[in-house]
Amino acid sequence: MLFNSINFLIFLPIVVLVYFIIPKKIKYLWLLVASYYFYMCWNAKYALLIFASTVITFISGLLIEKIKNSNYEATKQIRLKKWVVAGSFVINLGILFWFKYTNFALSILTRAFSYIHVQLNAPTFDIILPVGISFYTFQALSYTMDVYRDEIYAEKNFFKYALFVSFFPQLVAGPIERSKNLLKQLSIPKKFSFEEAREGLLLILWGFFLKIVLADRIAIFVDTVYGDYITWSGYYLILATMLFAVQIYCDFSGYSTIAMGTAKILRISLMENFDAPYLSTSVADFWRRWHISLTSWFKDYLYIPLGGSRKGKLRKYVNKMIVFLVSGLWHGASISFIVWGGLNGIYQIIGEMLQPLRDKAVSVLHLNRESIGHKLAHIVGTFVLVDFSWIFFRANRLKEALAIIKSIFLAKNFWVLFFDNFIYRCGLDAKNFWLMIICIIILIFADYCKHKKIVIRKVIISQDWWFRWLFIAFSVGFILLFGKWGPAFEQANFIYFQF
Repeated sequence: MLFNSINFLIFLPIVVLVYFIIPKKIKYLWLLVASYYFYMCWNAKYALLIFASTVITFISGLLIEKIKNSNYEATKQIRLKKWVVAGSFVINLGILFWFKYTNFALSILTRAFSYIHVQLNAPTFDIILPVGISFYTFQALSYTMDVYRDEIYAEKNFFKYALFVSFFPQLVAGPIERSKNLLKQLSIPKKFSFEEAREGLLLILWGFFLKIVLADRIAIFVDTVYGDYITWSGYYLILATMLFAVQIYCDFSGYSTIAMGTAKILRISLMENFDAPYLSTSVADFWRRWHISLTSWFKDYLYIPLGGSRKGKLRKYVNKMIVFLVSGLWHGASISFIVWGGLNGIYQIIGEMLQPLRDKAVSVLHLNRESIGHKLAHIVGTFVLVDFSWIFFRANRLKEALAIIKSIFLAKNFWVLFFDNFIYRCGLDAKNFWLMIICIIILIFADYCKHKKIVIRKVIISQDWWFRWLFIAFSVGFILLFGKWGPAFEQANFIYFQF
């Protein structure tokens, strides 16, 4: 079930109404049923995978807790707990590997053997990737680690834990929640709050604006140009690449915002997943603001266990590269995703290595790092670097990405942006193109306010009742009037559903 569908607009009020009517003791059971129904609307049989992951990590938590409370000596306890964690990770990641990486691994193996002139006839399996498997697998595994690290007690109620893994607002595309935040909230339901419901509604409206007004409109232009990058070469590709950066941001943050709003109506707070990332002044800063739940997951459960920055600079750089290469692979079974992740890792390593030189230049040239010009230069520079890496993310394969980069660097058709209306032949007519530009300006303004810690929805809520209702009515009308439900005016999938 998609957020941007009529079914969800019927589903959500029913879930909320029943949730706040039924007795407190069974609220979590109702949310569990609703969450499984929400997921089974895509493919009912894949609910078995969520159930399997839930059972494995639930049992692992109980086993770790039992070992902690045993009479075994400390060293044996640590060893046994590590075996339980390892088992949980191997089984869960094994399931993820089968569905997401089997064919990719076999293709790599076949190619490797071909280099030594050995023909390997590896089979190709017809495997459909279950929606959201990367997200709920990581969320379940984080619980195992949190219990192991004594950050949370093992949950004894299986159904409450099952709800933590499958909570429908953030089930298929995050944010990837931590047990110490979400599990505790699900265990202690709260009464209905008109104020929080109103704030949740505003979040949902903003998420819909990002997705169906902006992201889906931009997608038409980007898909047209990237779909035929030979015809739409040069500056068409430059513009499409810049727009894709906005598209993927609006698409993904749109989902996260709707998820946050939906949960808030239920009196549950989800973590912020984006913090005005394109206003970052460095690539490292960008990754502190982009997909925050995944970045922090890799930091806590991969980077730090690898040694983090505790074992010298060289080991620190190696650990960073491992994290970003794994992050690229997490996003998709393709060499281009791995290159995308590796490129962002290289950006950070080079940036850190050059920091002393930059500090020296600032001192010698008497530059003011707090000046608007200095910050703007860093913001633009960061965007260019990040946007360049998005080419590998958006292209269908590595060879295509390299061809697009070549076309961009050989671009000579600057005139197409300003003359003969050529730009309006890329899927969007003049009205839709300029509406897109206006909406991007609205997005920049909203992100600037967020960067300055101004919460726009709270500003709206603080106004008189007539202004609030007028704003909501206008917002709903604007979304209905200008929303693009995909190129064929049908609800379009969120980009991150494929991961």
